[in-house]
Amino acid sequence: MIGVIADDLTGAAEIGAVGLRHGLQAEVLLADEPPDHVDLVCLDTDSRSCAPSEAAERAASAARRLRQRRVEWLYKKTDSLLRGNVTPEIEAIVLELGLTGALLIPANPSHGRTIVDGQYYVRRQLIHQTEFAHDLEYPRRTPNVLELCGTPSTLIRSVGKPSAPLPESGFIIGEAASLHDLRCWGMRRRENWLMAGGAEFFGALLKPAAPLPQGQPVPGKELFVCGSASDATRKFVADQAQFGVPVVSLPERMARLGSLEPAEVIALSDQAVLALRRRSRAILAVGLPQVQEATQGRMLAEQLVRVAKAVLRRIKLGHVFVEGGATAVALARRMGWTRLKVLAELAPGVVDLSVTDGRSQLVLTIKPGSYAWPIFLRHA
Repeated sequence: MIGVIADDLTGAAEIGAVGLRHGLQAEVLLADEPPDHVDLVCLDTDSRSCAPSEAAERAASAARRLRQRRVEWLYKKTDSLLRGNVTPEIEAIVLELGLTGALLIPANPSHGRTIVDGQYYVRRQLIHQTEFAHDLEYPRRTPNVLELCGTPSTLIRSVGKPSAPLPESGFIIGEAASLHDLRCWGMRRRENWLMAGGAEFFGALLKPAAPLPQGQPVPGKELFVCGSASDATRKFVADQAQFGVPVVSLPERMARLGSLEPAEVIALSDQAVLALRRRSRAILAVGLPQVQEATQGRMLAEQLVRVAKAVLRRIKLGHVFVEGGATAVALARRMGWTRLKVLAELAPGVVDLSVTDGRSQLVLTIKPGSYAWPIFLRHA
């Protein structure tokens, strides 16, 4: 069994889908103990927004749990844009497992996310010149990967070229401009080093990929829960509204810090349930001007999830689509979903999951907020 530690739910699901593509049976866990019957287990520590010390402790605890299960090897999934507590979590795992070094390859070249000469690019544009410069919680204000990662407290850190050998110890952030570069790094895996980074580097560490597992059409109604504030999310919601898909948004007063009253949750869920009885698809969206603080963004996503839970309790759905890692994990926790089986990968980072608690009979599809939904979903 391979063990993966991710700091959010969408990242854990993305890695699970990569494993599925390579012929591995995979599960994503928000709680519970890792099962013995799967090839790949992905633990979500939900630590991206934690204080660094808390994130480090959660990562170390997850490493202990996986070590007790005697996993063959362990991978630390990080955000491809290096958001979150990347360095504290990697250092905590290295220390917990008594490793000598860590190799971090966050780039996802297929998404245009590359590292060249120590600089991070998104579709050939320096990251601090893109929309990610305005990320609410982790604004990317420099393209320098060493600065984006933060300073380690114990390991000696440097940037490495794909052709360069690994030192005996240290913390190497690897440059990668292509899938070939990722394969070069994949050939350098060592048992006494922690491998870490994005989904495409994880794939490079596995055997050659099988044909992409295809998601099957799911009968029943579709609910989209769009809690992300990204440009991709705003465009998707606007386009769907033009196609005639009903959109239920939070009231304008939520632009100020606050919480929905119980009656407001009922009223909004009434709108969504009525829309779903008339149409096959409906959208729950924040629908407010861009907020300026991360805490406010998380609060709005949490309120949206309260409405989504009320809808799920009142009408039978075949498929729920969720945008944004914070929104996805908030919905899963409110619904009591702790184990999710990876079913299929609709596109890189867009993953079909089934709830394995024996009660819910629906497919949950999640993706990071900055990724776009596949065209066939947008035009359904």
